Amino acid sequence: MRKIVSLGEFLIDFIPDEKDVSLSAVKKFTKHAGGAPANVSVAALKNGSDSYFIGQVGADSFGDFLVDKLKNIGLNTKYILRSSKANTTLAFVLLTKDGERDFIFYRNPGADQLYDKKDLPKELLKNSIFHYCSVSLDDYPIKKAHLAAIKYVRESNGFISFDPNLRFSLWNDLDKYKKTINEFILLSDLIKVSVDELEFITGFSKIDKGIASLFKGNVKYVILTLGSKGSRVYIRGVKEFVEHNGFKVNAIDTTGAGDAFIGTFLSELNKRSLVLDNNTAKEILEISNATAAIVTTRYGSIDSIPSYDEVISFIQNNHKNI
Repeated sequence: MRKIVSLGEFLIDFIPDEKDVSLSAVKKFTKHAGGAPANVSVAALKNGSDSYFIGQVGADSFGDFLVDKLKNIGLNTKYILRSSKANTTLAFVLLTKDGERDFIFYRNPGADQLYDKKDLPKELLKNSIFHYCSVSLDDYPIKKAHLAAIKYVRESNGFISFDPNLRFSLWNDLDKYKKTINEFILLSDLIKVSVDELEFITGFSKIDKGIASLFKGNVKYVILTLGSKGSRVYIRGVKEFVEHNGFKVNAIDTTGAGDAFIGTFLSELNKRSLVLDNNTAKEILEISNATAAIVTTRYGSIDSIPSYDEVISFIQNNHKNI
């Protein structure tokens, strides 16, 4: 199998003990390790793939916490750099009663944004499944690192996955944000979007038109996530999409669910030698949806990602209850 490599932010999520209250009214937060690309790496590792994370945190106590977290999980931390030029990024997550979120970031810049392309481990990236998000695509050194990594992965016959994972509060110019995302879509083999993200990125309110417009450049596959209603896979040149309706759970925190989904999806795709057709897509969606569903029943992101055995047991139990 190929290596799965994610590049981008690695940060602290502060999750409030209370829901549906303003940030100023929250009395207590709990510290969790987070950051979408790091979450993806952990999900892929727990699913059984050889998974790595590339990034940078501050030379501070929060950076120590994050690196130790991945070490304890068993993820190789060799490619996580430490910077004294900026602190580790912090994110305060506001929760609604149903577990949906909003974010306030302390990152101007964060250590992750200063990651330099000269530090990219080219041998690790060679022929890999490379994953990234849009949070690190603003005009900082890490954007150039993304472009260099994508170029190298493409030239070495790798596979490129992009989850825009929109965070509007991090961009002052939303038109520039939209333009940047669309430029990177052209460079990727697989795109993962939610319904809300689809309309912002493409300008189409109708799902079918929005999805069709994403099949440009190198894009072969598009995943559409539908929250509690499951997910779909669209394959370039195939008229019918593949759908899984998801699993009903009592969601308390959706932080990291989408990352766990795509990390699992990429790992399952890796097990199938990147072959995605109607049959394999259905199987992969089921286990990816199950992983995401479990994550929503727990607080935090990295701490919430289940083992492969937990996921299989969850699927079996849900089939029995149907």
